[in-house]
Amino acid sequence: MLLFLIKNHLNGTPVGISTLASVAKVPHATAMRRIHALMERGDIVAKPITETGRRVKLLPSEALLENFIRYARKIKSLLAETFGLRPKTDSDEDFYFGGSYFAAQIIPPPHLIESLFRGKHEIKFLLNDDNYFLSMRNLWADFRNNIASRKNFDLRKLPQLHERLIENSRKPVSEYDIVAINAPWLGEAVQKKLIIPLDAFIKSMSISPLDFHPSVWSMGSWRGQQFGVPIYCTIELLAARSDLFQKDKIDYPTTFEKTVAAAKHFHSPSKERYGIAWNGARGMPIASTFMFLMACCGESILRIPKTSLSMGVDEAQGEQLRPHIQSEAGIHVLDYLHRLKDVSPPDVLDMDWDRRTTSFLSGQTALAYCWTVRAARFETDVSSAVKRKVSYLAQPRGPGGASNNPIGGFLLCIPSNLPAERIELAFEAIAWMTSPEAMKAKVQSGFPVAPRFSVAADPEAAATSPIVTIVDRLAKRNMLKAWPRPPVPEYLSLEAILGEEIHRALRREVSDREALTSAQIRADGVMRAAGYY
Repeated sequence: MLLFLIKNHLNGTPVGISTLASVAKVPHATAMRRIHALMERGDIVAKPITETGRRVKLLPSEALLENFIRYARKIKSLLAETFGLRPKTDSDEDFYFGGSYFAAQIIPPPHLIESLFRGKHEIKFLLNDDNYFLSMRNLWADFRNNIASRKNFDLRKLPQLHERLIENSRKPVSEYDIVAINAPWLGEAVQKKLIIPLDAFIKSMSISPLDFHPSVWSMGSWRGQQFGVPIYCTIELLAARSDLFQKDKIDYPTTFEKTVAAAKHFHSPSKERYGIAWNGARGMPIASTFMFLMACCGESILRIPKTSLSMGVDEAQGEQLRPHIQSEAGIHVLDYLHRLKDVSPPDVLDMDWDRRTTSFLSGQTALAYCWTVRAARFETDVSSAVKRKVSYLAQPRGPGGASNNPIGGFLLCIPSNLPAERIELAFEAIAWMTSPEAMKAKVQSGFPVAPRFSVAADPEAAATSPIVTIVDRLAKRNMLKAWPRPPVPEYLSLEAILGEEIHRALRREVSDREALTSAQIRADGVMRAAGYY
């Protein structure tokens, strides 16, 4: 029963008392006595899931989880020693279930999928227009008989991608076999029935969720069902010019205060060098920045419940979905951003993802918040002035918070209006595209964003970029988080509100408290209209 409870907790699947009793394979009364004994001992915690408290879900206690983790570490250590995958002097933290086994092997290159070049059907894709999918389109087009030609790929920028997803859902038959969903859009996509659950196909194709970090895999989960498979994950980190820090003997920043101090040290506008680059542009860029920094202060923009492994956004209800923007954490974030603005390029309040990438890549700034999918250019771009001069750091923590490194990325999903006879072939393509072999090929092509443990553990893949190693280390330490941008159905409305109000505060059009109050009131109106409370 305990193993079942812990496994489902890690997978984010709620467990009821009757369900737990049924897995014991003993008479129901015997199982119930044991469950109540475990609850009295403090191993199992019952959490109400209705306002009346009549229905509850069972969770492992903090103490039980800690004991289980210690047990798992000892077991994996013994396995590694027994099968010769590690010397006894290594730390247990260097090995983890789902990936260490692959460290002794080199993953073979991708192979063609036979069923896709038998003339059954040309698969059509709707994807994000970014450097990852652009590169992948070109790679797949080289395997024309394997997947499709370039004309079968519709690549669109984020706002247009969302619009096209909605337009396509209104058609009697989907124009696309596979669509890419931005992770924060999942709640809306499920609510509007834009996509279908994939659990049966995942099981039949033997895709192992355990090869993905739980936070990464959970990006595609909603209320116990899996609606998407992560095609790539990208982590927001802090990039630092290692040559400058080493030359001046400056420690890498680990807190908001130390980040401001380091940026101020290197800020020299007269030499056309600035302290730090970050997303300050109106709309989506500054909204994301605000949410990420709130997480580093230990808070979300909603009052969603916290657990030891994640925040249960999809299970949250009622007051748990009330906005939490007007808070001390919000004040800390705005104060931090005002101070960063003073040591940033003059156009920082117009800076989006592309602009901040080129700012750091050109050598204009000493520090930059950056997505790992874009940071790959620092090492591979022919015009990079920072090649082999970059250290990738975990997110600096804010007051009272922790280094919560936000995960972004895209999920491959199947439209709900795709004809039944085309679904199996579409998922077969998804299974291949998200396989360790295909992901390793992309990592070796300069995109260190594979969400699988097995790829990060592959020595050939890990050698391609230092980003692979830092992301792998953060994953093993459970420092990757999907909740900073809560994927509720109203996410885009909340993002738009923050994109306006936070930008007004940074332009000094209103005070920080006025901006937070206005954002809180507007966001509260959105969530009330949705009927959450």
